Amino acid sequence: MRPFLFVLLLTFSSFSFAQKKLIVLGDSLTEGYGVAKDAAFPAVLEKKLHEAGKKEWTVVNAGVSGSTTASGISRMKWLFKSKPDVVLLALGANDGLRGLKVEESQKNLSQAIKYAQEQKVRVILGGLYMPPNYGKDYTDKFKKMYESLAKQYKVTFIPFILDKVAGNPKYNLADGIHPNEEGHKIIADNVFLVLKGAL
Repeated sequence: MRPFLFVLLLTFSSFSFAQKKLIVLGDSLTEGYGVAKDAAFPAVLEKKLHEAGKKEWTVVNAGVSGSTTASGISRMKWLFKSKPDVVLLALGANDGLRGLKVEESQKNLSQAIKYAQEQKVRVILGGLYMPPNYGKDYTDKFKKMYESLAKQYKVTFIPFILDKVAGNPKYNLADGIHPNEEGHKIIADNVFLVLKGAL
């Protein structure tokens, strides 16, 4: 093969398969509490993306148990040193379970989204709901928080990443909060349905 043709093909190949990175920034739901790391939804999501032909994407599991929205921006500043293309922001569950003020959670998420956009990192916002025992006023405000942020910052929105999983014993561990392996597969499906046309 002629040298210049080889270089041309090599350049084209490198361009076509340029690696891209999606960071999933979350808490124990993302980390995969109670299941193997490769069974947590970020790992399952990466497999689904590759099977769909999006082999250039790497999905990084940046879930830390116990995290609240207050940790979002500081963790982004550290994680963004790796130059990701997209961040899936999946924080808020612990805020809600602790009964923290929705206004504070919204402020934290707003700061994180603004920071990501300033860094030219695309944001996917993962919405969460609270159980009804927290009261209708709180659960309504919590749900609307995500809807409002998605509209304000014009980000791709997944209304409820735990759809079909939350509250179903079949898809959760004995604690009734954290998904089991089957639950993580469904979460990956929920996220993939939005991402497949967005990436």
